[in-house]
Amino acid sequence: MNLLKAAYTVSLLTLVSRITGLLREVLVARYFGASAWTDAFIVAFRLPNLLRRLFAEGAFSQAFIPILAQSRAQDGPEANRKLIDDVATALAWILAAVSLLGVLVAPALVLLTASGLHPQAFDAAVWMTRLMFPYAGLISLVALSAGILNTWKHFTISSLTPALLNLSVIAAAILLHRVMHPPIYALAVGVMVGGVLQLALQWPALKRYAVVPRIHMNFLAAWRSPGVKRMVKLMLPASLAVSVAQVSLVINTQIASHLQPGSVSWLSYADRLMEFPTALLGVALGSVLLPSLSRAHAADDSERYSKLLDWGLRLTLMLALPSAVALAVFAKPLIALLFNYGHFNGFDVDQTTTALRAYGLGLLGFVGVKILAPGFYAKRDVRTPVKLGIIVLLGTQALNVVFVPWLAHAGLALAISCGALLNAALLFRGLRKRGSYTPEPGWGLFATKVVLAQLPLALILLWGASHFAWVDWSGSAAHLIRLGTAFGLLAAAALSYFAALALLGLRPRQFLHHE
Repeated sequence: MNLLKAAYTVSLLTLVSRITGLLREVLVARYFGASAWTDAFIVAFRLPNLLRRLFAEGAFSQAFIPILAQSRAQDGPEANRKLIDDVATALAWILAAVSLLGVLVAPALVLLTASGLHPQAFDAAVWMTRLMFPYAGLISLVALSAGILNTWKHFTISSLTPALLNLSVIAAAILLHRVMHPPIYALAVGVMVGGVLQLALQWPALKRYAVVPRIHMNFLAAWRSPGVKRMVKLMLPASLAVSVAQVSLVINTQIASHLQPGSVSWLSYADRLMEFPTALLGVALGSVLLPSLSRAHAADDSERYSKLLDWGLRLTLMLALPSAVALAVFAKPLIALLFNYGHFNGFDVDQTTTALRAYGLGLLGFVGVKILAPGFYAKRDVRTPVKLGIIVLLGTQALNVVFVPWLAHAGLALAISCGALLNAALLFRGLRKRGSYTPEPGWGLFATKVVLAQLPLALILLWGASHFAWVDWSGSAAHLIRLGTAFGLLAAAALSYFAALALLGLRPRQFLHHE
């Protein structure tokens, strides 16, 4: 399998999902702006997302994929089937219980997460939390399916799945915002419909590989099975690792809810733009690397293990650094282009811009963590990321004390960025110290070339950002003119960057990596 091709495929399909995600946020900004109501929806949606990251994308995936990869490499089809069925059964029953509990204690959860919300917005957040909390169970089962398909080297469905949620929310916003009272409730309905569609999408691919999970009624038998016990043993410290990151998110949301109304929304809109490079690079490379690293570890091939990490880190630097530069110098045009419509005014553009620039400073860290963490998880070492995560949590909150009084909501984003850079540095040091990763020769020259190639990109975007008045363009064709101008500048900047790389001797074929 060509890993670059696989990563490219995942990135391309993830791009589709992220574009629909941006369209979703554009519609939310247009219809609802950045207000106490949007703060309420973001808080309510964040709560099931915390559970999703704990059970699905975080601890569960990090424990399940290496075990399943090892089982597929060493055991027969019957053992694989039993492992999948037992894990699915245990996960489904636990998620059902937790989802029900979340519905019952929704007021306490909202109070814990965002006690500073306006009273009406607080009540709306409670209602939407109760409606959306079962989404965590649906999307966790989607993550189970994605882990199975990724282990079978099928990345297409899992990369496309998020688009269904975005399209569902878009449809609900358009069709229901005049029907629901308050209108923001339409978004919560869209989330639940999207969750059902996402789970339904997995079935044909799972059936094709004959690995459709079978959930049975005997929870205790599944819970006591050897495969589930092994996974739980790995999940406990991994859950703590993911919980550390989510605790930081809860604290930051709580702080933001006590700042100016709209602060939670400004951070969310900026984070949506950050998800573009983070998902296209970090998530795509990470989802390809973890199964490959797990197979290299199962084969006791330490040289290949190190080379896989080196490959991922080089691509990270080459693609994430120009993205970070673009976010730093072209943040305001991007925000204005995407969100400056309807209820989202020039003040909202300025506030979101400051948050995006602060997030952009940590982009290399955000993407780097996605590459480096699988270096531990593939060897079933989840304790080290836990310890490092606690250090990062404490450091991030200490920085909040310094940054928030000075920069308000942007201080929260800056503290998160610094924490991401610290996390990546500590993970890198840990891999080097234990001998899991040894940099290939030529890193110094490679990094120098990548840094030098940023110059034409930065100059083009800096000129474009300062030469045009991006906010509140007037005229019937203003939106098209603004879109065309931004697209032309970004295309010119990208071409100049890759041309500079070529002149400096870097070619895409150098990053072909086969497995």
